[in-house]
Amino acid sequence: MFGLVLSISAVTMTIFAGAVMHRRGFLGSRRSLACILAASFLILLTGAALSLSSAGAAVAAEGAGAEKADTSNNGLGYIGMALVTGLACIGAGIAVGSVGSAALGLVGEQPGAIGTTLIYVGLAEGIAIYGIVISILILNKLG
Repeated sequence: MFGLVLSISAVTMTIFAGAVMHRRGFLGSRRSLACILAASFLILLTGAALSLSSAGAAVAAEGAGAEKADTSNNGLGYIGMALVTGLACIGAGIAVGSVGSAALGLVGEQPGAIGTTLIYVGLAEGIAIYGIVISILILNKLG
């Protein structure tokens, strides 16, 4: 339980730090931003490891309760499912943003190229669809 709380607090603190830095007009280097993200990622991994170790201790204490072990590890499966979906959608958003702006620039100069640009934007959208498919596969394993 402590590991799950630690993981959730790491994500929350990272989001809060990002919002504060955005409001104040972050003027630091990319290195300091990478250090903040690396520290929060390490805290997140520590929380996940603590959750796994506590689940393993609960299984060892129960002995024959195999069904109980599956339900205690389902939470981490749901966290993994959320991470897959979230990170895939963030990646797709970044890709669509850069491809879409370039596509609009091209369509402004050559209106006949709109079909080609739609293909590139659709390929960038595919990243999010892949993340959702992997989430559905994880959900099928859990249920």
